[in-house]
Amino acid sequence: MQNEYRIEKDAFGELKVPAGAYWGIQTQRALESFFLSGRVVHSSLIGAYCLVKKACAQTNMELKLLEEKKAQAVIAACDEVIGGKLRGQFPLDALQGGAGTSTNMNVNEVLANRAEELLGGRPGEYRIVDPIEDVNLNQSTNDTYPTALKVAAIFKLRELSAGISGLQGALQKKEKEFSGVVKIGRTELQEAVPMTLGQEFGAFSEAIARDRWRIFKCEERLRVVNIGGTAIGTGLTAPRDYIFLVIETLRRVTGLGLSRGENLVDQTANSDCFAEVSGILKAHACNLIKICGDLRLLNLLGEIVLPQLQTGSSIMPGKCNPVIPEAAGQAGIRVIAADAALTRACSSGSLQINEFMPLIADSMLESLELLINTDRMLAGHVPGISADAGQCRRYFDHSPAIVTALLPYVGYGRAGELLNEFRRSGEEDIHAFLSVKLGRELVNRIFDPCNLVSLGYRQREKYT
Repeated sequence: MQNEYRIEKDAFGELKVPAGAYWGIQTQRALESFFLSGRVVHSSLIGAYCLVKKACAQTNMELKLLEEKKAQAVIAACDEVIGGKLRGQFPLDALQGGAGTSTNMNVNEVLANRAEELLGGRPGEYRIVDPIEDVNLNQSTNDTYPTALKVAAIFKLRELSAGISGLQGALQKKEKEFSGVVKIGRTELQEAVPMTLGQEFGAFSEAIARDRWRIFKCEERLRVVNIGGTAIGTGLTAPRDYIFLVIETLRRVTGLGLSRGENLVDQTANSDCFAEVSGILKAHACNLIKICGDLRLLNLLGEIVLPQLQTGSSIMPGKCNPVIPEAAGQAGIRVIAADAALTRACSSGSLQINEFMPLIADSMLESLELLINTDRMLAGHVPGISADAGQCRRYFDHSPAIVTALLPYVGYGRAGELLNEFRRSGEEDIHAFLSVKLGRELVNRIFDPCNLVSLGYRQREKYT
């Protein structure tokens, strides 16, 4: 029977590592130290980390700092992980001490052991490829981890931008479709002044359009990286040629417009760019919560009909709930919570590094993933929304609030008199009442959808 584990050694002694694992003793120690969230390090961070390691290996090989045979094997291992293989070899908890050192070592060990295997060795031997001496050559956790997070976040931001675009388009189509549906607007959850349902959906689409622009500009906040700065941004232990070349290699490997920070000490010590981006993600979450809350209210009022997707109750037959807006609202709340955690983590770094990078990474990537999925979900849901024009009209015709639209034509005093007359009359249809009092032609013109959506009124149309 084969051994179920192998023995590896480090400065702290010996430890058992599962025989089939590509990770090594440093990862094993972290597994036994950190079991907090029940979530593993985000896969997108692992993929981005391997892009960074690939760029470092290529740079070291080009400068003849790393033997070509070793470098090519490490690069091949990186490509395998980037392509989706070996993802089960990154089992660490998302939350960990050490500013992300455990994740860096996990990546180093997996790449080293896989490279070792590609060169004819066996995992755990480290005879040919060493995790520190070869894979981590001229690097530190403190420059590779923030750089990898920025790379992962930029790719996710591009996904999010596409998702927001899809949602914006779906809302704009509804804005056009509902442009002729007259309804009563509401403020303070009370009936207010006339508008169209198209205008209401237009406000939704404009909010999402702003989010799209903000997210597009976010990438600029993350393009400056500290790769080459090693431990605290001074570049200690790394050759100058490597520091200048590695950023160019990373740009080529990722296809992103990255640049090396002019002050790497600053870039290593400060994490404010992540707080800034997270704040923009929070703004998008706020808009999603607001829009989904409004969709639920409009559905309750019967002015729109949301797609019915599933049974709404285990006890009430026929009940159907607005589950998609509810789910989207919960995702938005979670993003706001993640922003609070990330903000605190960004402000908690001390002196030359931020020890709380794992929480920053977990919060940032969780928010991005949630928003990407939420936007896609809503973009697929919105096209199925229909308007109940008859219900909108009934609310409109029976709402005394529509007299406000008469002010430019009859004045405040006369409008108030008409409202009092209507209330005394016992009639229910104020639109019909006003048509009798002021003439059907004028009333129809005032409440025509085209006039309701226009900005202001034309003075020559004032009633005399």
